[in-house]
Amino acid sequence: MQYEDIENKIDYVFQNKELLKTALTHTSYANMHSVESNEKLEYLGDSILEFITSKYLYNNYTKLNEGEMTKVRATVVCEDSLYEIAKRIELNKFIIVSKGEGFGNVKNKAILADGIEALIAAIYLDSNLENAEKFIIKNLRDAVENASKNVGVKDHKTVLQEKLQIHGNVKIEYIIVSEKRTRS
Repeated sequence: MQYEDIENKIDYVFQNKELLKTALTHTSYANMHSVESNEKLEYLGDSILEFITSKYLYNNYTKLNEGEMTKVRATVVCEDSLYEIAKRIELNKFIIVSKGEGFGNVKNKAILADGIEALIAAIYLDSNLENAEKFIIKNLRDAVENASKNVGVKDHKTVLQEKLQIHGNVKIEYIIVSEKRTRS
């Protein structure tokens, strides 16, 4: 496998190419070929991702309170955001899966999102937290910015409930008057 292409896309060159290979190896392939999968790296990468994103929010979004930072982090540290990163770096071309999963052109959102977490851990283990942080911030900065703009916006139902409960507990009951289905 040519690693230069993926390394160029992630802007990081691995010292230990086996670590990169493991990060790119999905369980479906690993089980069939008796090699290590990226599951353990994915586990570690998830924790690093949460930590770095929390640190970034804490240091750069000082006007957000704890609950708002938590909402922003949940918005950006999720399968959809990671999938967007995977699409941007064309991870689908590099992830190693069984033929049944679409070898060479993976479309499964969860597999690709998990692959990003595994890459984060691999970068960390290959070098240090700072390099993992560079990758994370470079790829999530815009998502954090967008999520932080909308974090304080409340929906109409929440605003109504807050106004009704301003002087204490009030029992609020919702009754569905009608439902309409739209064609999809």
